[in-house]
Formats: sequence, C-alpha cells, structure tokens
Amino acid sequence: MTQPETPPTWYADTVAMPSARPALAGDLDTDVCVIGGGLTGVSASLNLAERGYKVAVIEQQRIGWGASGRNGGQICTAYSSGMGKIESALGRDDAQRVWDMAEEAKRIIIERTQRHGISCDLSWGYLYAALSRYQMDGLRAERTDWLERYSYDQPVRLLETAEMRATVASTRYLGGLLDPGAGHLQVYAYLLGLARAAEEAGAVLYEGTRALSVTMGDHPSVTTESGTIRCQHLVIAANAYLGKLVPRLRPYVMPVGSFVCVTEPMDPARLEGLVKGGLAVGECNHILNYFRATSDNRLMFGGGANYSAIDPPSLRFYLRRKLVQVFPQLADIEVAQAWSGLIGITTSRIPDFGRLDGNVYYAQGFSGQGVALSGLAGRLIAEAVAGQAERLDIFGRIRHMPFPGGPLRTPALVLAMFYFRLLDMIGR
Repeated sequence: MTQPETPPTWYADTVAMPSARPALAGDLDTDVCVIGGGLTGVSASLNLAERGYKVAVIEQQRIGWGASGRNGGQICTAYSSGMGKIESALGRDDAQRVWDMAEEAKRIIIERTQRHGISCDLSWGYLYAALSRYQMDGLRAERTDWLERYSYDQPVRLLETAEMRATVASTRYLGGLLDPGAGHLQVYAYLLGLARAAEEAGAVLYEGTRALSVTMGDHPSVTTESGTIRCQHLVIAANAYLGKLVPRLRPYVMPVGSFVCVTEPMDPARLEGLVKGGLAVGECNHILNYFRATSDNRLMFGGGANYSAIDPPSLRFYLRRKLVQVFPQLADIEVAQAWSGLIGITTSRIPDFGRLDGNVYYAQGFSGQGVALSGLAGRLIAEAVAGQAERLDIFGRIRHMPFPGGPLRTPALVLAMFYFRLLDMIGR
C-alpha cells in the first residue's frame, strides 16, 4: 500500500513532522483496539495506556489526517447546543455534571501540554461576536446562564458596540461576549504531542491501516487490509470519516465540509489592529465565520460550511471573499493557503458518546467543539473500559435523532443549510 500523505495545511507546514508509522502487518491480539487516529482516538489510547492496557490504534491515513489536524484550533466553553437542550434531555443535576465535564475538558488540555511538554501556542481569550440585537440578547442570556445557573468561574463580560468595534475592527458586529476561559491552539502540534505521549505510555499507532469491517461480541475484531485485530474492548473514533463501517452509528453523525485559510504574514501592529489581545473570535451565526492570529503573524480565517461535503469550486477565492466581507481593509492581503475537511455534527449539536454491546465504545458528532471535548471523550472511554462507566453513561442517556437516510440524506441537509442561511440573513 502507498504510504498516505499529510494534507497540505498551515498546521502541517509549521510543525516538525514525525516519520511515517508502519501499517499493521499480520494479525494482532490486544486489550483495546481504537479505530481512528484523531484527537479522540489518540486521547483514548493515551488514557488507556496510562492505565496499563495494551492498546493498538489504526488510522487509515496519517495520525491527524482528518478534522483533528485541519480545524480552526478553537477551544470553546460548554457545548454547541447550549445548555438548555442538555438540561431538557438530562435534568438539572446531570446537566450540571455535563457542564463540569466540559470545564474539565479545558483543564485536560492544560494538564497534557504541561505534563508532556507539548508546544502548541496555547492561548486564552475567546470572543463570541453578535451580528444582530437578537444574537446580542442571546449572549446576554447565555452569560447569565453560565454564571448564575452553572457557576462558571470565569469573568465573562458583554462588549457593547463601541468596545466591540475597538476590539475587532469590523463594522459587521454589534457586540460580543468575551470569555477569558476559552481560547485557541495549534491543534496539529497538540495532537502530535498527544500521539508521542501515547506511544511513550505503551500504545502502538498504525498508519495506512484501513478498517474494512468490525465484528462485535464478547471478543470484538477488526478486519483490515493487512491483518485482523482481536481485542477485549473496541473504540470507534472515526467521527465524520466513519462511512459505512458501523451501520448502527452512521445515522447519528453527519459529515459537514469545513473550510479554513491563512493569509500571508502581516505587520504585527496591523494584525493586532484587526483583533486585539490575541483573541479567537467566532460569530453567533448558524453558518459562522471564525478567526484568530497565528504565531507567525497571519490571520487564520474559517468560513462557511457545506452539508453536501463538497468544496466550493475555488476554495481560496471563496474564503478570501468571506474574509474581505468581515475586514474590507484587508483587500490588499492575499490568502496564502486554504484547505478543507470534514467535521461531524449531530442533529441536536450535542456530542454523541456511548457504548454498543457493552464493550464497544464510541464518541462522535462534536459539532464544532471537538478540540476540547475530544480529550474528555478519551478520558470517559478509558474510565468505562476500566469499569467506571458512570460519567460516559450520562452522555449515553441523551437520545439523538437520526439524520434522514437513503437518497434523502444529502438533499434534506442541503435544504437545512438553506434554512440556516435564511436565519442568519435575518439575524436570528
């Protein structure tokens, strides 16, 4: 099999790439097999190896080839769904536990970077940007919810129009919510650091190894092109790249195209004039733009999404047009590089964590907040494998609605995308 290559991205260009790992060669018996070498699978393998389990991770491309090595690198508070949906699904007490676990997810990033010496430009400060009075009212209510209902320990504050425009040099925004407890990082560097730590703890990571089929039961097995892995526990961490591998999980996650670019380097003072204080910024729209400065004085900008998972004809032109809509003063700046990938969403935007048949565990559908929540998923899965499944089972109690199936799947989601664009146009 030809050795897979890492997709060209700014992330890959700014790290020391490790040598390619070998593919699986022959049959293997192990305690735990993990399918998927992204943030979730690598985090699970690290947690499991630290507990003394014999772990094998298989990735059909390179480690971090999917969304984990291509996303915007933003670390957010709570969940994309908002806490209201979670409380409706679980009740007040378990909703508080789920909130606390989201806060734990952010602490995991700090702990891992410090313990394993991972250099990944970790920075704190996140600004939610409102484009309408309706969205501003929503941010005001969310701030109250976080502070008073869930006891958030960060001094989140509202920015009215004048302060917002002094912080982000765009007339597009009417206000915002500044959260010092969220932030951003060089996500690929972080993932590669986790992978190194997992291998040091004893996990074995295979690249270029595609899972062809899964057999469940008391002793699950995974058939690949180059051998079969037999295990006691199986972890499905393929997310948006699951395909048809596990039919029971497929209806509950939808791959969505996500698009990111970086500009050419700018004068640091000009970049600071666009977004002050090194903040990450994300819009409150359903189909949002998000952006932040990079360590080498570029603006990283993500924009749009595509439920058909098809790239625009000219991705660089598409993103440059969106960038200039936000910052017209950057009309003279070129987009140096643009890339795309797939993220996994659920119908509710609540992540889908759980288990099948007792010894098959999965996490998917992070809905745009996988940078932090994937680390939580890896920890919860490792706890469950070790017989402490209470926290994972809280998430397992959330009932997820399937996406439409068969020939209606993509057309229904394209129609949904049109509906969300209309909501964004009217500021809802």
